[in-house]
Amino acid sequence: MSTHIRIRSAAVAATLLAVTAVAGCSSGSGGAKDGQDGPGRQDGRPAAGGDLSAQKLDWAKCEAPSVAQGGGQAPGSGWECATMKAPLDHAEPKGDTIDVALIRKRATDPDKRIGSLLYNFGGPGGSGVFTLPLAAKDYTKLNSRYDLVSFDPRGVGDSATVDCVDDKAMDKLTSADEGIPDSAAEERKLLEENKKYVAGCEKNSGKLLPHLTTENTARDMDLMRQVLGDKKLHYFGISYGTELGGVYAHLFPKNVGRAVLDAVVDPTKGTVESALGQVKGFQHALDNFLKSEGKDPRQGTRDIAKLLDGLDDKPLPTATGRGVTKNLATTGIASALYSEETWPYLSKALDEAKAGKGDTLLILADVYNTRDPQGRYSNQQEAGGAISCADTDERFTLADVKKHLPAYKKESPVFGELLAWGLPSCTDWPVTGKSRTPDVSAKGAAPIVVIGNTGDPATPVAGARRMAEQLGKGVGTTLTVNGEGHGTYGVNDCATNTVNAYLLDGKVPSDGKSCS
Repeated sequence: MSTHIRIRSAAVAATLLAVTAVAGCSSGSGGAKDGQDGPGRQDGRPAAGGDLSAQKLDWAKCEAPSVAQGGGQAPGSGWECATMKAPLDHAEPKGDTIDVALIRKRATDPDKRIGSLLYNFGGPGGSGVFTLPLAAKDYTKLNSRYDLVSFDPRGVGDSATVDCVDDKAMDKLTSADEGIPDSAAEERKLLEENKKYVAGCEKNSGKLLPHLTTENTARDMDLMRQVLGDKKLHYFGISYGTELGGVYAHLFPKNVGRAVLDAVVDPTKGTVESALGQVKGFQHALDNFLKSEGKDPRQGTRDIAKLLDGLDDKPLPTATGRGVTKNLATTGIASALYSEETWPYLSKALDEAKAGKGDTLLILADVYNTRDPQGRYSNQQEAGGAISCADTDERFTLADVKKHLPAYKKESPVFGELLAWGLPSCTDWPVTGKSRTPDVSAKGAAPIVVIGNTGDPATPVAGARRMAEQLGKGVGTTLTVNGEGHGTYGVNDCATNTVNAYLLDGKVPSDGKSCS
């Protein structure tokens, strides 16, 4: 598991429901209208993409998502897809280009259309082309006045796809015992396998790897804004999408329109602190789950940790013939904690595990790992790792892991080891990362609504406050939700109504507002 375990909980819940049900049953350019947002730049810099800003998108009926995007059926009527050309290197706007996959659903009340509302659902590595149709029912009100638009960021899905290993190798990586090593031999094996994985990424996608930074994706977004015909970028970022939104605001503060950041990544923490925060966040969510079951969190955690330790020697059997290792089981537990809606599946999974079966834990882990029933993986993990390693300049050794491991295990005997052993994932990466943390200062930008949830396992609530502080006075406006899960819009009525009032009517909430 990567140290950047940020995915859209609503999509996870929807996919899990579908998979579990199966298991249980053994066009035009889209320019703006007069008087609405139109093309243009406000920051005085050359237009992103040079001549590419004048390109016209050929919107057409969407085909079914590719395996790299997540697979499944075509999104149906009302959805249009297109491909945008972007510079491989924004410093060379007339050099080599890449294809960026887009999807949209036009505003249902075109006479009151505000513009495009661009989404990023997180990851890094998540396909927006795959996710937006799954989550669109949550955004029906927003769709009345906005074209809902999302995309596969560079490296992701069908946008300059990163490819590192085949599906069999990914099966091995996601399930291997050495993912949580308990001997010197397994520690060496982990580092060896990481080197092989990185070599595969370099062999198959080496030309792309230096250009897969969040900053470059933010520049793609500004090119997208122009090509879509919007004067300002209206944006909805979730999880990693909040970091992307913050970086965009830093680069193009005068181009920020109405923007919402939900389930916020802390922009002030490096890899070690971020991963430790997630250890604490997932343990906090597990405690709350156990309390909801009428169990003592401390004893319940000890029982789960004991169960997981037993899987080192004897993986849980499943009806598929695949065994559930400690690595997969821990991933499955974490997957179910992203949303309170999936807690019942976690309860079922743990009951099964105690009875010696691993079927539901395997389904949960596969949903997290984006593995379909045919054994095919999307490229979310490969792209996510490539983006993270292009962004961060931190590289960790075996000694570093052992230094931090006790603190991680102290915070959570369930999640600490897995996240600590994820620290060296960028160690042999062929590209030097950009910086320890992103710059999201955005002086002069319009107000940005920044939402934190007190029970969020993956992006603890403190990150929202720090994001607002870093964005700057008068820019970051915090909204705190007292609830469970990763993300609040469409889950908490108060937060949903507040965001709707802001995005649809321009009503900026008071800074520090709280929702229960």
